[in-house]
Amino acid sequence: MSKSSGNISEIVIRRMPVYYRYLQELIDSGVERISSKDLSAITGYSASQIRQDLNNFGGFGQQGYGYNTIDLKDQIEKILGIDKSYNTIVIGAGRLGQAIARYKGFRNSGFNVISLFDIKDGIDDISGIKVRKMEDLENYIEEEKVEVAIITVPREACEDVAKRAIDAGVRGIWNFAPYDLEAPSGVVVENIRLNDSLLTLSYFMKNL
Repeated sequence: MSKSSGNISEIVIRRMPVYYRYLQELIDSGVERISSKDLSAITGYSASQIRQDLNNFGGFGQQGYGYNTIDLKDQIEKILGIDKSYNTIVIGAGRLGQAIARYKGFRNSGFNVISLFDIKDGIDDISGIKVRKMEDLENYIEEEKVEVAIITVPREACEDVAKRAIDAGVRGIWNFAPYDLEAPSGVVVENIRLNDSLLTLSYFMKNL
């Protein structure tokens, strides 16, 4: 992924989902408004950092009042682009791909998983989502206007699979394969390295 979006740094962008998650929890608890100070205590970011982050996208709070939790959550939805839906496929119907397809939270975030693809035949549908043959990939992407592909294939297949999906019209890749894909022009790639996260956990456990 590129290091910035316009004039806004990637670090700021990556904090927005954190605010979104805590705001949803506040709304579920019946909290209607919150100050940057109180939001700081919840998120761990300083109040000035929160105000600065949000000011990158416009002024959403009122002095002496703070932020309306529902309004701010709605604004962050628009910032993150989850106020609309993306047709999404999973490429690789192994255990990780199946777990991702079964996760209902993606739909709530605007990512509608409509199909899986795998090189193996005879894999049962996953939670009502059809598993299709890889030979049908390009036609399906074009016909269903698929915008996002979640890749869970082995390392050696990752680059080829991603190229096929991108050439067919996919604009976003969420890559779980142990291979760092590069984003061509007009495409966003997010490389997820699960093992890196585990090794970081190992470090902190070792140094408790």
